[in-house]
Amino acid sequence: MQDIKLIQASRKDIPNISGLAKIIWNQHYPAIINHEQIAYMLNLMYSEISLKEQMETKGHSFFLIQQKTENIGFISVNLESKNDWFLNKFYINQELATKGIGRVAFSELLKIIAPKKITLTVNRQNFKSVNFYFKLGFKIERIADFDIGNGYVMNDFVMTWEGSPLISLIHTNTNL
Repeated sequence: MQDIKLIQASRKDIPNISGLAKIIWNQHYPAIINHEQIAYMLNLMYSEISLKEQMETKGHSFFLIQQKTENIGFISVNLESKNDWFLNKFYINQELATKGIGRVAFSELLKIIAPKKITLTVNRQNFKSVNFYFKLGFKIERIADFDIGNGYVMNDFVMTWEGSPLISLIHTNTNL
């Protein structure tokens, strides 16, 4: 469907990931957080040094989301314990949102990592993403606030997915 595939990213892909993050964050987040916080968080999480550390030291696996041969987003996960994963990042160019790409990308991720459980955090005001995760079968586990420095606090939901009915959703719902 839609010729979507996940490509394992490496250190050479850091400029692509950083560039995609800048585009996507500036498309998606201004309605949720201010521009100063966006710039701070992009520097904190998507600088070359930070991405290299995530890949090489923190055990994050990055995947580029490709449509045909174009990089349109990325995913980052890390293994927390046997078959339990943390979804650190899941971003798609917002010009392509609501076309089923996220659902297909998540399905491809499930094939690669074969999880029993996936946990993520998402801003409580990020209604579009929260609803997307609900459609994939995630549930809110708890509310958490994270101090990220420079006077900024992330007010998040911690959401979990545990072998949800996603497989049947993939075959029946093309509007995710």
